[in-house]
Amino acid sequence: MAATDPALHWSDLDRKAVDTVRVLAMDAVEKSGNGHPGTAMSLAPAAYLLFNRVMRHDPTDPHWAGRDRFVLSCGHSSLTLYVQLYLSGYGLALDDLKSLRQWDSLTPGHPEYGHTPGVEITTGPLGQGIGNAVGMAMAARRERGLFDPDTDAGNSVFDHQVYALCSDGDIEEGVSHESSAIAGVQKLGNLTVIYDDNEISIEDDTRIAKNEDVGARYAAYGWDVRHVDWRKGDPAEGEYNEDVEALYKEILAGHKVTDRPTFIVLKTIIGYPSPNKQNTGKIHGSALGADEVAATKKVLGWDPNETFAVAEDVLAHTRAVSERGRAAHAEWQKSFDAWAGANAEAKKLFDRLEAKKLPEGWFDAVPVFPADEKGLATRAASGKVLDALAPVLPELWGGSADLAESNNTTMKGEPSFIPAEYATKAFPGNEFGRTLHFGIREHGMGSILNGITVHGGTRPYGGTFLVFSDYMRGAVRLSALMKLPVVYVWTHDSIGLGEDGPTHQPIETVSALRAIVGLDVVRPADANETAWAWRGALEHIDRPTALALSRQNLPTIDREKYASAEGTLKGGYILSEATGGQPSVILIGTGSEVQLCLAAQERLEAQGTPTRVVSMPCQEWFYEQDTAYQQEVLPRGVKARVTVEAGIRMSWDRILGDAGEPVSIEHYGASAPAKILFEQFGFTADNVVAKANAALAKVGAITGHKTGN
Repeated sequence: MAATDPALHWSDLDRKAVDTVRVLAMDAVEKSGNGHPGTAMSLAPAAYLLFNRVMRHDPTDPHWAGRDRFVLSCGHSSLTLYVQLYLSGYGLALDDLKSLRQWDSLTPGHPEYGHTPGVEITTGPLGQGIGNAVGMAMAARRERGLFDPDTDAGNSVFDHQVYALCSDGDIEEGVSHESSAIAGVQKLGNLTVIYDDNEISIEDDTRIAKNEDVGARYAAYGWDVRHVDWRKGDPAEGEYNEDVEALYKEILAGHKVTDRPTFIVLKTIIGYPSPNKQNTGKIHGSALGADEVAATKKVLGWDPNETFAVAEDVLAHTRAVSERGRAAHAEWQKSFDAWAGANAEAKKLFDRLEAKKLPEGWFDAVPVFPADEKGLATRAASGKVLDALAPVLPELWGGSADLAESNNTTMKGEPSFIPAEYATKAFPGNEFGRTLHFGIREHGMGSILNGITVHGGTRPYGGTFLVFSDYMRGAVRLSALMKLPVVYVWTHDSIGLGEDGPTHQPIETVSALRAIVGLDVVRPADANETAWAWRGALEHIDRPTALALSRQNLPTIDREKYASAEGTLKGGYILSEATGGQPSVILIGTGSEVQLCLAAQERLEAQGTPTRVVSMPCQEWFYEQDTAYQQEVLPRGVKARVTVEAGIRMSWDRILGDAGEPVSIEHYGASAPAKILFEQFGFTADNVVAKANAALAKVGAITGHKTGN
């Protein structure tokens, strides 16, 4: 099943199957009225080769742990994948290809994880798939380190290959550079990327914007670079020979290079063999048109009047992949059972991770932080939580974008995940280590984290400064779209980072992140809320979580006097109740501003105003609670409300209502010590009191004197 036979045995039936792929790609886009037929046509031999000869996979069990992984980074060419899934027997029917890009179909415009059997990850935004494939390859190595570190490379049941197809667009996007550079440092010998070098994109000839030697670029990263040229001379005039055997030989040769990822530059002609539109931008992203489809079918020896034609002998031939896949699966299972019998404890861990369960009592390991006026930065508290979890959750691993000491993302005493020759005095490690080093590559980090997560088994986290989450937003959005439980550790969460100034002070960032549907944004108020935030993040297996953590120390709230930090799990909770339990005004804060709410409450209560303080570290978790709980915390009848957060007010309007008053910052920050910035920009207990009085005046609770607003 996997590519080990040096002889390809490429038959006329294989060639007919490849032509069937082209016909189905043309017909599907024609019927849809839109789509991307050109790359699916020219990559048909390469995709078919991977699925039919090279990859170890079982179409009857798309989740088999021992399978090779395939990533279509050029997700716009979704038919490149869909047709192979249909021909291989993954459960797609011909009608699914006929429903390309239609409502409720299994064949959306770009492949979607969890939607179509056999799709390993959602791709579409270009370049992401390369990073995802790098993450999968890293996860495979980490997995072997967890379960079977002593077996020689290539002989473990946990060894498998990762393959990716990419396009010019993937190569041009900067995220491909970031993740490919990391892959070179990591020496990922289990990764093969095939680059479709057809020199055509939407704006036609790529020379209008691209002239670098991509192969040389990848050689500079430390990849094993190989070249296969199916073109002879100018693509518009020269001969074209789809030498599948040459590609096959280079893939096999790449497998033998175990200390470097393999990059194969495959020169193709987009849209081949369309007689009039091949090698043009027109065939990249639009239907060929009925006349050109008919002309192309004639070139292939196909009946131009037939659509979606699949010969029985072709389908029987391609579906034999399922039989071979089941046989390979059965052989693997024997080896797996032998491993399980000899490694009882590792097998228990494997089963737990496969079930996506946390061990009993895992949270007991997390420290409880005593009340302390001086307190602790929530980034430091997060680091202590990670240290405590290290021995309890071996599946948890991660690092940061060159900010380990600032993000506190290094578990104490844990080795780095790095080939031994690249380990440093500061960060000793080995190929099976635990601490990740992404370098200053936030976007690459994001796409790699997604790849690690979809690979299965382990739980990754990645850190940087909160303001630089913008650099990785594309990957973060995809993690939310795919419902992946990635944990983002974003520190330096406000103007409280101080002297670095407005370039580093996130003003709009938290609200912008809350706008990503499916991303939980948690901004804890103290060390204990941080611990519970980690619990919420790890217990949610169907969504990513962003932890927004402070640089500066925050008082550790006295939980004997105030409510338990367990309320963090509900997103918002009554931290300090008003006198009599009936508030006239409610102060709602997050993060470093909750302490201001508590100070303001004392002053308001002293002036006779019953005041409730609500800590709301996570709006998303709060809105998940039932209406009764939300009303208990924020009674509809109490319209005098103040929200206090060192960012823009945008994401608070739902809570503020018509009478509410925000304490926010609607402009960029400045370079100065944090204490000065908070005072100058109105983040003081005095201002919270003034805003509370203004809100009370709006609802008629204060009349006849100045509010101080």
